[in-house]
Amino acid sequence: MSGYMVAVDNGSQSTKVSIIDPDGVVHASARVALRPYDAPAPGRWEHPGDDLWESIVEAVRGALAGFAGDPAEIRGLGLCTIRFCRAALRDDGTLAQPVMSWMDERVSRAHEAESADVRYVTTSSGYIAHRLTGELRDAAGNYQGVWPIDTLTWDWSTDPADYERTGMHRDMLFDLVRPGGVLGTVTDEAAAQTGLPVGLPVIATANDKAVEALGAGLRSQHDALLSLGTYVAAMTVGRESASADDAYWVNFGAEPGRYLYESDGVRRGMWTVSWYRDLISSAGGAASEHELGIGAESVPVGSGGLVVGLDWLAPSDAPERRGAIVGFDGTQGTFHVFRAILEALAIASAEGADRTFEALGRDLGELVVTGGGASSALMLRILAGVYGVPVRRPVLTDAAGMGAAICAAVATGIHPDFDSAVAAMVRVDVRVAPDPAWVEAYAAVRERYRELLPRLHAIYR
Repeated sequence: MSGYMVAVDNGSQSTKVSIIDPDGVVHASARVALRPYDAPAPGRWEHPGDDLWESIVEAVRGALAGFAGDPAEIRGLGLCTIRFCRAALRDDGTLAQPVMSWMDERVSRAHEAESADVRYVTTSSGYIAHRLTGELRDAAGNYQGVWPIDTLTWDWSTDPADYERTGMHRDMLFDLVRPGGVLGTVTDEAAAQTGLPVGLPVIATANDKAVEALGAGLRSQHDALLSLGTYVAAMTVGRESASADDAYWVNFGAEPGRYLYESDGVRRGMWTVSWYRDLISSAGGAASEHELGIGAESVPVGSGGLVVGLDWLAPSDAPERRGAIVGFDGTQGTFHVFRAILEALAIASAEGADRTFEALGRDLGELVVTGGGASSALMLRILAGVYGVPVRRPVLTDAAGMGAAICAAVATGIHPDFDSAVAAMVRVDVRVAPDPAWVEAYAAVRERYRELLPRLHAIYR
């Protein structure tokens, strides 16, 4: 089977572009870091300038430069961008104001125009799709948050109250396309900027977490995905569009008719790991996460009694919270703190996963782990011990990129359906069985967390 897919994975901190074949093999890739967010006022986080588009242009050009195959064999581009962003555009499709990050407090409320020339309101994927194709179409599955969307039909609501609630009119919104549908084709102008072939189909995916779940091979309702990135939460799949319990919330999936059920999460998960790495490095200590991980291997389960409260970015319903590390007695060192952060991430996500699976009436079978943190062998062992189930890591831990490629492969007929595409393109790299001694020990550590964290939260209240 011939042909290649360009997969665009635009995340919180960088844009990665890969060129992937029908067997899931990556033939070229490039990553471009995004510039630091602007914070013009408390609670506001904006992408500076035209950073999203510029990073995608540079990353596409980098991937194409490293591609040894025939560009004429590229069949489609799967577009995946970070969820919850909001872009306000002028009539010509240019930015009327900076794109709001998912962390911006404005995306959790109704739209209020900040410029007189705002004509359209869309997501980051809608903005990028327009830059690529010139069309006013966006991925239906990327409309998470405050939008007048009908989650059952995957289309705009027919209830006028939804437009009143969100501060949007239907003529401000792009037309919606389901995962695996065509958003448009690459224009002459976009081709000149990116190096992509003119007329290349641009394929809709969904929100980045759902696309990541697809690319990680999350198909069974008894498995969960843990994405070890900036935001860390446990997710599973289902066919119901609404939650009957507040233990989880429902997102669109990356396949029509499928939904992603997501537990509470840590808003600066692996960012906290990077923060600690940089802190230690600046003091002349271990310079990399790999070195810290090697040192933490010798630290016993429970990190000498340290407990980490992971509120480096407080949840929106408790903005007063702060991060904390408690339990020092003089016996702990650099590697104890590092391991304690990893353990806290595992425990926080497991607590959310337990609530979700209990509410769904399911048993957890396996945990799929993706993202940058999935490269840590220690983290995989900790997760297996905390969750008490086998943990598997796919070959490509940039699962959002693989998910985007899968959507493109289905849309262009390279694979006949999503099941076939996942079976052909997603493979397991490592599977870690839980150590019974660690499972028992982490049960006690989790109890310590359950007792102590509410006390920390009370202090900040």
